[in-house]
Amino acid sequence: MNSGRRYSVVGLGELLWDLLPSGRQLGGAPANFAYITNLLGDSGIPASRVGRDSLGNEAIQRLAQLELSAEFVQSDAIHCTGTVQVEIDKVGQPRFDITESVAWDFLEWTSSWQQLARQADAVCFGSLAQRSPASRSTIRRFLQATRPEAARIFDVNLRQNFYTAEILAESMKLATIVKLNHEELPKIMGLLGCASGSEKDLAQHLLSSYHLKLVCVTRGNGGSLLLSPDELSEHPGFRVKVADTVGAGDAFTAAMVHGYLRGASLAQINETANRTGAWVASHSGATPAPGPDGLEHTLAEIA
Repeated sequence: MNSGRRYSVVGLGELLWDLLPSGRQLGGAPANFAYITNLLGDSGIPASRVGRDSLGNEAIQRLAQLELSAEFVQSDAIHCTGTVQVEIDKVGQPRFDITESVAWDFLEWTSSWQQLARQADAVCFGSLAQRSPASRSTIRRFLQATRPEAARIFDVNLRQNFYTAEILAESMKLATIVKLNHEELPKIMGLLGCASGSEKDLAQHLLSSYHLKLVCVTRGNGGSLLLSPDELSEHPGFRVKVADTVGAGDAFTAAMVHGYLRGASLAQINETANRTGAWVASHSGATPAPGPDGLEHTLAEIA
């Protein structure tokens, strides 16, 4: 998994503390994604913003513990570090209550971020960090500054009411890859004015409407569908004892991007992405440590 070129892969958006029943954990899709990207052998880089407060300082320390660079994490003197109240239901599904007007709502377009955008081989972004006009504008500028051949992954992650049809449509236009779940797909296609249809029909419509290179539909514990202009792959997923599903989708995305950058077949990508997501779901929190023999061996144990 660690052989060959090390790609530069950016997780762009919210960095926050998940306030879980079991305690506080650093979260937000970009950091979760960057952590797994690193484990897989690429250079995972979170790009976000925290407050100049104790939670912000703790976030920087936690990134260091996770061996993630904080070079592109901005510091905000006015707005506090983001937090999310997370409740986990009986089957491990999280419910989020996300604090508003926090540091990551004010992502700033800087020369260092412009340089990062130009160097990136892949950038993953979502809908949540675009809830405020300031961050939405910065995220769009970042994506527009990437090289044409860079992979731009829109991992939708609908949260509460923090999205609009316009944000979704603009994000699809800027993306080369779109990932969403089976519940989000019909909701989004409805918002975008598409008639209902089967999951494959809707995915195909999304692929062709926005000239995408890849569409991924995850199906909870039922695996996933991957669709490109000339290939289709379905995977049934892996059955694991779920601790909680926090970060499992981000892990799936990281493994999907890792395979995509290396030109792997959709079947290979699907297998590894489902395996990686299942491994994270079988642990509490989004950033579990692999076993002593490394990630490859740890993932091989997922049957």
